[in-house]
Amino acid sequence: MRFVNWLFPHPLLTLLIAVVWVILQNEISAGMAVFGVILGIIIPRAFAAYWPDRPTGFRPGKMLSYSLLVMWDIMVANVQVAWIVLTVPNAKLKPAWISIPLDLKQPEAITILAGTITLTPGTVSADLSDEGHSLLVHVLHTDDPDGEVETIKSRYEARLKEIFVE
Repeated sequence: MRFVNWLFPHPLLTLLIAVVWVILQNEISAGMAVFGVILGIIIPRAFAAYWPDRPTGFRPGKMLSYSLLVMWDIMVANVQVAWIVLTVPNAKLKPAWISIPLDLKQPEAITILAGTITLTPGTVSADLSDEGHSLLVHVLHTDDPDGEVETIKSRYEARLKEIFVE
């Protein structure tokens, strides 16, 4: 088992690299797939020393459902932002800066949360506190900044805590 962990320090990254390699080649062949797997083994192994605290309790199934939720939220937010842009005059916009206290501790989980917020139209992650305890977010239009904080914490952060188990 130790040899397998040494050979595949990040098995999902190995798989991802192999799949991306085959896609980038524009042809599916056994040779390209084997070379993709070889790259998928060599690259994570070469950089494993630079990522000593990689997450160990990662749940890919929950990540898939999280990804689907985020894609849905992006589509809904696109419509909402378009509606705001088309119907709300600039003088009546209520932008807000909100600070989201973080329960997440793993840098990978915090990065995914910040990316999720930025990918969703109408919000953007602006800053992470020095200690990593809070995230500063700009919201395009809101009547309830505290409600936005609770929505982000319950909709995204709670799910990420289930995905990245310590």
